[in-house]
Amino acid sequence: MKFTIKICLCPLICLMLLGTSLLANAQDMRVVNKQADKTKAALIAKVAKEELSAQQQATKSRNLILTNRTKLERAIKELQQKAGLLDQEIAGLKTQQATLTKEEQEVSQDLAQTDQILNELVGVIRINAKDIDTLISENHQTALLKDPVDYLAKIGDKNNFPGMDGVHLLADTLFSQIEKTGEVSRSVLPIIDRNGNTIDAETLILGPFCAVYRIKGEVGYLHYSSAGRQFYALSKLPSRRMQKQLAKYIDAESDSLPMDITRGAALQQLSYSLSFLDQVKKGGPIAWPILTIFVFGILIVIERIIFIVRIRFDSDTFMQQISIAALQLHWQECEDYCSRHLHKPVARVINAGLKSRELDREDMENVLQEAILREIPPMERFLSTLGMLAAISPLLGLLGTVTGMIATFHIITLHGTSDPKLMSGGISEALVTTMLGLGVAIPLMLAQTLLNRAVEKEIGIMEEKGVTLVNIIHKSRIAPCKA
Repeated sequence: MKFTIKICLCPLICLMLLGTSLLANAQDMRVVNKQADKTKAALIAKVAKEELSAQQQATKSRNLILTNRTKLERAIKELQQKAGLLDQEIAGLKTQQATLTKEEQEVSQDLAQTDQILNELVGVIRINAKDIDTLISENHQTALLKDPVDYLAKIGDKNNFPGMDGVHLLADTLFSQIEKTGEVSRSVLPIIDRNGNTIDAETLILGPFCAVYRIKGEVGYLHYSSAGRQFYALSKLPSRRMQKQLAKYIDAESDSLPMDITRGAALQQLSYSLSFLDQVKKGGPIAWPILTIFVFGILIVIERIIFIVRIRFDSDTFMQQISIAALQLHWQECEDYCSRHLHKPVARVINAGLKSRELDREDMENVLQEAILREIPPMERFLSTLGMLAAISPLLGLLGTVTGMIATFHIITLHGTSDPKLMSGGISEALVTTMLGLGVAIPLMLAQTLLNRAVEKEIGIMEEKGVTLVNIIHKSRIAPCKA
């Protein structure tokens, strides 16, 4: 404040000095000095007054500043206290935030697990709804329902959330289907017969497995189409024995019947199964020569079996009788006994040996060997032919395989491999002829082997009995000499 007053007085003093210097030229210096003293006194008084006012103003400002400082210090203390409380509150909030964050994570995990379980449950419900819908649509009993079951498709829709009402409805439907599975329904329903005509037929539905129809004495199985909820008669009728069983069951005369537990799969196989004649037709022209060979082979086998059975003979008993009579030198009795069994090869060989009993041992053995050789050709007749037929049949089958593959490659050359049905004819011919060739060759070769064994056995018996006869005759010659 003092510095301010001094700054203000300096200009005034300068002016006064300037004025005094100016007036000195015009007036008397005493007057000037006197006036200057008065001015100076007035200025000093004014300055003192302004100084006093400034000091008072400074004191007020100092007191106001001190007052405001106290208030500020008090306010700072209060703010510091509030800040401490806020820090404590913030710390508590941070602790609470950490706790809430942890709880939020736990709740999120629980919620995620719950969502996963819920999604799995909903997925299982939808899958079961689709399975039950498929089960109902394929159930033969569905044809008897008036209204279609559409709510299962809504439950199984991925855009629809199945509620408890849907779950209860699903369970009730499942139990209803379980009950219908054990039902046997008999009614008159429109079916499509084997000629493609729609007619009313007496039907018997056996749960979800199969259905049977009867039209004017024709009894057969039905195929159910879930798309149109329509029954179709199978194109092929079952065997007569099965038809009789089905008719008896429909008339309540029997408690059992043949049933397709595969829900139509076995009946489809029955419809598409081919008879032996149909398979032979697929084999082409070479299949018939193979079957002709088989027929000739079977005739040869039958003829040979009959021949071998007819030449079978109780040679042991026969030789015992010959031995007893020969040792007693009753040769005529031996020849008569042989004459009664000349239709047997063993008896004819022994008869030839008896007629050459006067010869020596070596010549007699030659006679017996000649008689045995004479009997061998009738026994081995047609056996070589049978072996030839057994060897030709697989070769014909191989020929049919080659021709079938040639036809297949020709079709591929013309039409490519886009349509397998075009190639099926050649492949069928190749496979069927191979099957027929092997099917004919295997039993014929087995039969030839067995027949050869039987013939060899008969030849061995003749050789054995011939040697036995030579020994008997030789003993009969020695006995009289000893006597």
